[in-house]
Amino acid sequence: MNLDDYTAFAKIDPDDMLAQIDHLPEQLEEAWKLGLSLDLPKMSKIDSVVVAGMGGSAIGADLVAATFADICPVPVFVQRDYGLPAWAKGRGVLAVLSSHSGNTEETLSAFDQAVQSDCQIVTISTGGKLLEKAKQAGLPAWTFKHAGQPRAAVGFSYGLLLALFNRLGLISDVNDAVAQTVAALKEQRQSLHAESPLSQNPAKRTAGQLVGRYPTFFAAGHMAPVARRWKCQINEVAKAVAAFEALPESDHNTLAGISFPEEMLQKAVSFFIRSTSDLPRNQLRFELTQQIMMNEGISTDSFMATGQTHLEQLWRAVQFGDYVSYYLAMAYETDPTAIPTISGLKSAMSK
Repeated sequence: MNLDDYTAFAKIDPDDMLAQIDHLPEQLEEAWKLGLSLDLPKMSKIDSVVVAGMGGSAIGADLVAATFADICPVPVFVQRDYGLPAWAKGRGVLAVLSSHSGNTEETLSAFDQAVQSDCQIVTISTGGKLLEKAKQAGLPAWTFKHAGQPRAAVGFSYGLLLALFNRLGLISDVNDAVAQTVAALKEQRQSLHAESPLSQNPAKRTAGQLVGRYPTFFAAGHMAPVARRWKCQINEVAKAVAAFEALPESDHNTLAGISFPEEMLQKAVSFFIRSTSDLPRNQLRFELTQQIMMNEGISTDSFMATGQTHLEQLWRAVQFGDYVSYYLAMAYETDPTAIPTISGLKSAMSK
């Protein structure tokens, strides 16, 4: 597939995933404004937050927690499982139940436990059983409109939660930072969209380098969840294998596992997702880790996220990775929207 022949993309992408990715800046902006306007009753003091969700609904929580880890005064835990942790009990716990469809069985299980445990509760969904349960219980139920895949709604899963945290006083006002980030994403989009040729489009070039490779994405600090996002997008959009790691932890184990099996490592690529505000010691770790891997014959590459705030850096990287996953899907000539294996599993589970 010639990635500059963007007119051919429509044949591979009948549901127009590309439009969803192109619209990411506007989606983030819409979600932020929506979250500032939705009904929210007065809540008692919050000592901890647990956000229950799966896949695209959970990654937004990861990204919010990482963006504001240095200023949020309470711990934020992301639950990717049935139920809730045993500690999540009482009015001091805010349980946010996030499900794009509103029918995710793990999240519905977490909702039931949150009610039983007398947590303060907010639900986020497009509807479904989660909305019904919240309404029946008289609980705040935030809804948004989105017809695409959950992974293409990351602007909503992030922006709504960000607005919730802002309104509850868990973070300082970030209205200016959101506006700045949206503007930065629109500017970056100019070089990443499909009509931008390969010679001027770094996302297309990165996708080309990943063809036939087994990538592992590395990131640190507030950027660590971005590595997970890239991995998940490569899996779901490009239907390709990928992994993610976090520094500095990976330097205490993963770095030792770069010798065998040799035939597999020949197809491996270690991709380092960095930002201009990485801690100095982690900046050094990135450089040394990449050099060690190159010396061992492992291909490496990197992306540097710029921006004045953690929020802007994180979202520049998310946007870039989404375009990379899409162009990799085009290179593999695979539908970036359909997920038959996951849909098949859900169908089997429902029986």
